[in-house]
Amino acid sequence: MARRKQNWGKTPWTVSFRPKVSALPDHVDFAVVGGGFTGLSAAAWLARWGKQKSVLVLEAGPLGNGASGRTGGMALAQTAAGDLPGLGDVLSGYRKTLRELDVKADLSLPGVWEVARGNQSLEGKAVRPLKNSPIDWNDSGRVRAVGKVPGGSVDPGKKISGLARAAATAGAQIAERAEVSEIEFTNPVRLQVRRTLKGRLEEKVVTADKVLLATNAGSLELAGEIHAGRETAEPKLTFAIATAPLTRKQIAAIGLSSGRPFYSVDLPYLWGRLLKNGGLIFGSGLVPAFGESLRDRAQRSTSTDLSVNNVWSGLEDFNIGRGEPAARIRSLEERLRRIHPAMKNIKVTHRWGGPILITKKFVPVFRRHPKSTNVVVLGGYSGHGVALSVYLGKRAAEALLNKRHPANW
Repeated sequence: MARRKQNWGKTPWTVSFRPKVSALPDHVDFAVVGGGFTGLSAAAWLARWGKQKSVLVLEAGPLGNGASGRTGGMALAQTAAGDLPGLGDVLSGYRKTLRELDVKADLSLPGVWEVARGNQSLEGKAVRPLKNSPIDWNDSGRVRAVGKVPGGSVDPGKKISGLARAAATAGAQIAERAEVSEIEFTNPVRLQVRRTLKGRLEEKVVTADKVLLATNAGSLELAGEIHAGRETAEPKLTFAIATAPLTRKQIAAIGLSSGRPFYSVDLPYLWGRLLKNGGLIFGSGLVPAFGESLRDRAQRSTSTDLSVNNVWSGLEDFNIGRGEPAARIRSLEERLRRIHPAMKNIKVTHRWGGPILITKKFVPVFRRHPKSTNVVVLGGYSGHGVALSVYLGKRAAEALLNKRHPANW
């Protein structure tokens, strides 16, 4: 069954690295499913540490085709559930990893504004506007800064390119448009791969001693019970727009001269940051997926060998240019133009959307698969994946090399 082609819109960054096309191997020591931040980080470390070991990255689309390439690029500390046992300093580890892998991605960590309209956050925590808040907007109420937390921003396109380059330089093979359609939890693990080359479909079974499932909202079936029952994860959609470069006067008027990104701690959700060229990203969400619930799909699934051919229809039908996605983008543009007088006549240059995988209680999944101790599942960052994915990708490589245990969260 061929996948339908989505139209996710256009982001203000691009992925410049394209891996060399080569034949898929029959067998590898390590297979990484997913060519986003998590998978590429893990692959780079596996190739560096696992000398004489073969590493293969399998990405169903182009590199960064999922959430990694459509994130807003806002790096936050900890997880969406806060600090977790044994987590450590995410931002420090993230910065160190980018430096060690020589990934130049315009990382800046000046802190992040938390903003709110009322006096209570979504978690029920009391909040109050900062004295002399630089932010004073109108968006379903008066929006002001209520706190500052560690974090900053990064260029997602440069980051994906840099991680992929580091992995390839260390010896990993990266295959784009190579979809893992089925997985059998045998020993070795069997991966059914469907790859499109020059318009022709190639199908091949690749076996691997160990596998990392760097899952996202479009490939949950591969993770099976990991995302079912008590650990159910659900995909949400987020939408974003980017503007043409603003003047210094406009940037000062909206209170973003510090260069700090922002996100709301109440609803309606709003987040954003400045681009290097002076443009501004505004994002909204999180909104329910359009299509069948993954919980319903998990409950009716009886397959032993899990397939992504029966993938979540909402993601596959997503088109930023029509229907409900287009309406939400228009609504976001209207919100931005009303948020402050300085924004009234801004020009929107980019419009896009993408998936975010929200887990129960916002705790990421990092564990061995119940069907095979040779398969590690990592994902479900609930919107905090920009820094956390790379940080935990390194730990996933250590787990596959038996240097540490996956987290018991």
